[in-house]
Amino acid sequence: QVQLVESGGGLVQAGGSLRLSCAASGRTFSNYVMGWFRQAPGKEREFVAAINWPGSTHYEDSVKGRFTVSRDNAKNTVYLQMNSLKPEDTAVYFCAAGRGPLVFWSRISTYDYWGQGTQVTVSS
Repeated sequence: QVQLVESGGGLVQAGGSLRLSCAASGRTFSNYVMGWFRQAPGKEREFVAAINWPGSTHYEDSVKGRFTVSRDNAKNTVYLQMNSLKPEDTAVYFCAAGRGPLVFWSRISTYDYWGQGTQVTVSS
């Protein structure tokens, strides 16, 4: 079992930045791919970014160049640095832990454990 707790969400103006954190506890953190997803009101949950233990990353196209995912295995924490935020980035952001090859990292079904989510609101 892996427990995930997100933090760092909030209200920011367009063009601003936020850094989300996801603290993991339970099973060996380094065994898992860590993903970030988001869900806007009335929309399906969508993939944002993911990172594995060696540090390989994968991003959804709309966040490339603006968001950076990283992890600190010693602290069992994964981060999502979000820059140049846009109103369309407004959503609840979830971190997740799973296993699988990179080609599957954008799939919700890859992930076995989920955090409770943190709200990010970007005002125009």
